[in-house]
Amino acid sequence: MHFAPLHIRSLIKSDVRRKETCPKMSFSDRYRPSKALLSLGDGFYDRVLPAEFPALKLRFRNQTWARRVGLDTLGEGSWRRHFGRLEPLPENLSEALALRYHGHQFRQYNPLLGDGCGFLLGQLEAEDGRLLDLGTKGSGRTPWSGESEGRLSLKDGVREVLAAEMLEALGVCTSKALSLFETGQDLCGGSGQETVRACVLVRLNHSHVRFGSFSRCAHYGNTRGVKALLTYCTEHLTPGLAGLSEEDQPVEFMREVCHRSAELAASWMVSGFVHGLINTENMNVTGESFEHTSHGFLPRYDENFVAGDFDTEGLFKYGDQHLSVIWNLSRLAEALSIIAPMGTLGDTIYDFLPVYMAGLVRRFVRRLGLMSRGPQQDSSMVRSAQDFMAESGVGFDQFFFDWYGGMASRDRALGSPEAARYEGATFSRFRRCLRRFEALAPQRLETGYFRGAAPCTLLKSDIDRVWDAVDKADDWRPFDKKVEEIRAMKEALGLATR
Repeated sequence: MHFAPLHIRSLIKSDVRRKETCPKMSFSDRYRPSKALLSLGDGFYDRVLPAEFPALKLRFRNQTWARRVGLDTLGEGSWRRHFGRLEPLPENLSEALALRYHGHQFRQYNPLLGDGCGFLLGQLEAEDGRLLDLGTKGSGRTPWSGESEGRLSLKDGVREVLAAEMLEALGVCTSKALSLFETGQDLCGGSGQETVRACVLVRLNHSHVRFGSFSRCAHYGNTRGVKALLTYCTEHLTPGLAGLSEEDQPVEFMREVCHRSAELAASWMVSGFVHGLINTENMNVTGESFEHTSHGFLPRYDENFVAGDFDTEGLFKYGDQHLSVIWNLSRLAEALSIIAPMGTLGDTIYDFLPVYMAGLVRRFVRRLGLMSRGPQQDSSMVRSAQDFMAESGVGFDQFFFDWYGGMASRDRALGSPEAARYEGATFSRFRRCLRRFEALAPQRLETGYFRGAAPCTLLKSDIDRVWDAVDKADDWRPFDKKVEEIRAMKEALGLATR
C-alpha cells in the first residue's frame, strides 16, 4: 500500500479541517491574478487545451511559495483542479497559452521551437509587486510539440523539483517548482526501452520571455513584434526602464539583461551547478535558471565537467558556462538590432565579465560564510581556494561545508572525511588567505546542519537513490527526506534569493 508523503499528508489533513469553515475554493488575500501577457496579442502565443489524465496523484506541493502568491489556502480538491487538471484560476487567464519562440540549440538556429511540452497557465503578482508566471511541463500537446506529445517523465519531474529546491537553497535566482502530480500514464521510453511513468509539473518563474522570443520576431523581420516584447518587458519585468526614451530603452534593457545573466552565470559556478542545455530558448530576460531536466552538480571541482552524455564536445562544460551565456547575449543583441544600433547594443556585453567576476567572488565569499575584506583580498582568497580545489580533488560541497565560517571551523574541518586533503603548499596558501577573514554569522555553525557529519548534496548518485525508491517500490520517503535536507541547508546558509 502506498502512503502519501508526510508533507503531503499534513497538507491534506489541514485542508480537511479548513473545508469545515472555508468555502470550497478559498484564495487568500495575497492572491493577485494578472493577465499582463494578453497585452502582447495573439501573435505571441497559441491558445491550447490541457491534456486529460487518467489518474492524478499529488507527489509534491510547495506550500512555502504557494503562501507567497496566495495559493496556500487551496484545499486538496482545488489544488487538484488547478494544478492537476489545469483548470483556469479565477480572474486569471481563461485559456492556457503556448508561447511562441525560436532558439539556438547547440548554437544552431531552430525556427521550429515553441512551448511544446508546456504552456502558461496563469500569472500572479507577488507581494513585492513582481509579476510571476505559472508555467507547466508535461501538460499535453501544443502546435509546437512535434513528436514529444507534450509529456514529461516522472523521473524528469523529480529531477526538476529537486534541482529547483537545491538552487534556491544555494542562492541562485531560479524557477520554483510549485506542484507535481503523477498522471497515471506511461510513456514510451524509446526503441527497445521500457515504458516510464508520466507527470505534470507546475512552476513559478518571474518570466517566460526568452532570448528566443526576440529572435523569433527578428527572424521574420517583425519590428513591431520586437517593440511589443520590449514594451511588455520594461512595463512588467524591468519597470525601472519604462520611462526611458525610445532610443535609450533597447540599449538599457540589453544592459540590464546582461547584468542579470552575468549574476546568474556566477551563481551557477559557486553552486557547482552545470546546466545541460544553455540554449537561447532556455535563457529568459529576467536572469533566472530554469529547464532543469538536464543538469548536474559537481562532485569535485572540474572545469571540464558536463551534465549530459549528449554534450560530447563539452560545449556547456562547467568552466565555459559563462562563455555560452555571452554567446547567447550576442544573439539577443542581434535580435534587438532591428530597432537599435548593433554597435551600441553589443557594447553592453562588455559589462558582462566585470559583473560576472565580481558576482562570482562575492558569492564565493558568502557561501563560505565570511565577511568581505574588500575586492583585492576577496579575489585573492577565492583564487587560492579554486587552485586548491582543482589540485586536491576535494569534494566540492564538502569543501564549503568544512570551511564555512573560515578558521572558526578548523577543528570541524580536521574531523572531515576530506581532512587528509587539507595539507600541502596549495592548501597552505589558501589557509593563509583564510586567516584574514572573519565569520559573517558564526551562530550559523550551531545549527543542526553544521553539526552534522556531511553536507547536503544533489549529485547524480543522490538522484539515482531517490528515483530507485520511487521506481521500484513507489516509495517517496527518500524524495521527501531529500527535500527536507535541502530546506534545512537553505535555512542554515541563509542564501536563498526572492
